[in-house]
Amino acid sequence: MLTLEKFEESSEKVKEVTLETKLIYSDFLSEQTGNKVYLKPENMQFTGAYKVRGAYYKISTLSDEEREKGLITASAGNHAQGVAYAAKCYGVKATIVMPTTTPLIKVNRTKSYGAEVVLYGDVYDEACAKAYELAEEKGYTFIHPFDDLAVATGKLNFSAAFTIACNSSCHTIS
Repeated sequence: MLTLEKFEESSEKVKEVTLETKLIYSDFLSEQTGNKVYLKPENMQFTGAYKVRGAYYKISTLSDEEREKGLITASAGNHAQGVAYAAKCYGVKATIVMPTTTPLIKVNRTKSYGAEVVLYGDVYDEACAKAYELAEEKGYTFIHPFDDLAVATGKLNFSAAFTIACNSSCHTIS
């Protein structure tokens, strides 16, 4: 269950690997929509996306034994890079299963963090099935990209930071 305590814990933990990104007011989008539109440039994070927040927090909640077994996930991009980078920060092995249709720039960026990349299947579901198979076969710890409470708790920091920066006076879309 997501508790305030866990949320606060994750907020502090992800500060170890994220940059504070300030809101940017968009004149153009505000004029187009008739609203005040702010952008939060999470693309400025080292991995290029907010998803490192969920991956890093999840890995922080694992036992040393779970981390040392090696980590595995399936993703076509941003979660893959988040897990690869977080694993590098923790000094543990990461295997990322990506669909064969994943853009080469995403594959190479994931490899650049030290992860082993396995290209398998044409779509995410096929890559995910392969990741589960490898986790079972090799004893890796699986880090699910979205169906995991700790991953979700870490990712929620993005929305909270946005809301706090807005002083709760704007609407958010996540």
